[in-house]
Amino acid sequence: MTRRLLLLLPLLLLLVGCAGAWDAPDAPQTIRQALLGLGKRAAETVETTSPLPRPAADQVLLLAMPEVDPDLQVDDTRLLESLTRALLGIDRGPQVLDWQPALSEGAGRNLWRLDSRLMASGPRLTLSDRQLLPYRLRLTLRRPGSETAVWETHIDGALDASAL
Repeated sequence: MTRRLLLLLPLLLLLVGCAGAWDAPDAPQTIRQALLGLGKRAAETVETTSPLPRPAADQVLLLAMPEVDPDLQVDDTRLLESLTRALLGIDRGPQVLDWQPALSEGAGRNLWRLDSRLMASGPRLTLSDRQLLPYRLRLTLRRPGSETAVWETHIDGALDASAL
């Protein structure tokens, strides 16, 4: 009996370890997680509502450096990384590159430029255990070399100030 228990012990320890992973909190605990969530929402919006052809696998999305309101205390390169990761995570999604002005010359029909602007949309909201920073993320899709928006939308939400 003891021998059988010893053989099952590694399996039991494995199951206990997996159960602990299931108890992980869903709320963002770091700025990276908070921005990854924001990037995922932005990517889903681009995927479902933008005029990109479906499937978008043959399209190239050029991401401009985001404009970020300094009151939000979010680093623009971190936001760009989160947007890039989320857009690359789209199944059969577009190719994603950092936008450079030189890419506008001779741009093909499969090139699109995505501009983003993260703005504070109100004062800090104080809760009993934390502060929230309301934001509005504006996404604008353009053809490279053109300032005319082909598509524009916004996403409203709030970031947990303790994660920043």
